[in-house]
Amino acid sequence: MFKKVVPSLIFFTLFSLPFAYVNSSISSTGQEPFVYLLPIKGVINPITSRQIKEGIRYVRREKASLLIIKLDTPGGFLISTRAIVEEIMSANIPIVIYVAPSGAQCASAGTFIALSAPILAMAEATNIGAAHPVSLMGGMGKEMEKKIVNDAVSFIKGIARKNNRNSKWAEDAVRKSLSIGEEEALKLGVIDLIAKNEEDLLAKLEGREILISGKKRILDVKDSKIIPLRIKPAEKFLQSLGDPNIAYIFLILGIWGIIAEFSSPGIGFPGIVGAICLILAFFAFHSLPINIAGLLLIFLAITFFILEVKIASGGLLATGGVVSLLLGSFMLIKPFSFIRRVSTPLILGVTLTTALLFLFVLFFVIHAHKRKVTTGKEGLIGEIGEARTILSPSGKLYIHGEYWNGKSLEGLIKKGEKVKVIRIEGRELLVKKVE
Repeated sequence: MFKKVVPSLIFFTLFSLPFAYVNSSISSTGQEPFVYLLPIKGVINPITSRQIKEGIRYVRREKASLLIIKLDTPGGFLISTRAIVEEIMSANIPIVIYVAPSGAQCASAGTFIALSAPILAMAEATNIGAAHPVSLMGGMGKEMEKKIVNDAVSFIKGIARKNNRNSKWAEDAVRKSLSIGEEEALKLGVIDLIAKNEEDLLAKLEGREILISGKKRILDVKDSKIIPLRIKPAEKFLQSLGDPNIAYIFLILGIWGIIAEFSSPGIGFPGIVGAICLILAFFAFHSLPINIAGLLLIFLAITFFILEVKIASGGLLATGGVVSLLLGSFMLIKPFSFIRRVSTPLILGVTLTTALLFLFVLFFVIHAHKRKVTTGKEGLIGEIGEARTILSPSGKLYIHGEYWNGKSLEGLIKKGEKVKVIRIEGRELLVKKVE
C-alpha cells in the first residue's frame, strides 16, 4: 500500500505547485512599476503552449505593465504554434517577444510566434526565419505539401499584416526557408528594434505606442523592475521530455525495470519504476517524430536478450539483440530540422551497458547449467554413502541422511563399506564399492 501511495503523493505535489514564483513585496506594494519576463527555450510543443497561456493569464491578473517573452527555439509543432499565436493576438496586455540571448534563434514555428507579438525585438547575433513546414510522418506527397505550405503562407501573412510587418519576407520565410539576422530583419521591417539585454530593451520601449485590443497605449516601462516568471517544476520536467535523449533514457530504464520485474515476479520497486518510465517515454514520443521500425527493433532486442537467457544459444541471440538495439536506437527519431536525434555517445553507451549486463547474467546462467545437479535423485549420482546391509547384490544404503534400496554392480558388498552411486534405476541406486 505504501509503495502505491508515495508515487501518487509525489506527482500530486509536483503538479499542484503554482505556475510561477513571484516576489510578493514587489507585486503587492505597487510603489515600483514592474514587468514580467517569461523565458521560453526549446521545441515548441503542447507544454510550451500551456506555459505561455498560463503566463499571459498570470500577468493579466497581476496587472503588470508588460510581459516579455524571451524566445529561443529551433521550431516545433504547428498545432501548438497556432494555439500560442491565438493567445498572444487575443491578449489585452502589452506583449513583447524578445529573441535572446545572443546566439539564440527563432526558427520555423518560432517565426510565426514572434511575428504575432505587438512588439518584436532581437538581441545581437540572433536570427529569425526558416519557417518552411515539415511533416513528422515523412513521405509527404507534392499535393499535400503544396496544401500545407499554402496554408502556412496564408497564416503567416495574416499575422504579419496585423502587426504591420513585412508580409513578403514572411511568405519567403515559409516558401523559401529564408533566415536573416537581426540587422537585416530591422531593415526589412520584420522586427521593431534591436536590444543588447532586457534593460536596454525597456529603455528603447519607453514611450512607444502600441495597439492593444483596438486601443492605443503608451508604454511607460523605462524604470520598471524585471521579474522573471519561474516555471513550476512539473512544467520544466514535462518540457524536458521533449528532448529525444531524455525520452530515450526513460525508454531504456523502463525496459530494464520491466525485465527485472519479470525476472523476480511480484509487484516491487523495479516494476513500479519501469512502468512509470515507460509511460513517461511514450508521453514524450507523442510529441516526437518516432520511427516505429526503430521502436520495434529496440523491443526485438530485449526479446532476444531474454530468449538468450532462457535458451542459451551460445551468444547468437545476444549478438542479434545488440545489433537490433544499436540499429533501433539510431532509427528511433526521424531527422528533422527542429529536433535533435538521440546522441550517438548515449546510444553507444546504452548499447554497451545493456550488452555487458546481459552477458554478465548469461555467464551465470551458463555456469549454473554446467554445475552438477545437487537436488532430487539426479543429485545422488556420484555421491558416497554406506552399505547398511550386505548387498548381494541388493540391500539397504544410507546416503544424504536417507535410506535407499541399493544394488551392487560388482559382486558382494559388506555391511559398513563405503559405496559410490553410479546411476539410478527406478527407486533403486546402482552402486560400486569405494576402495
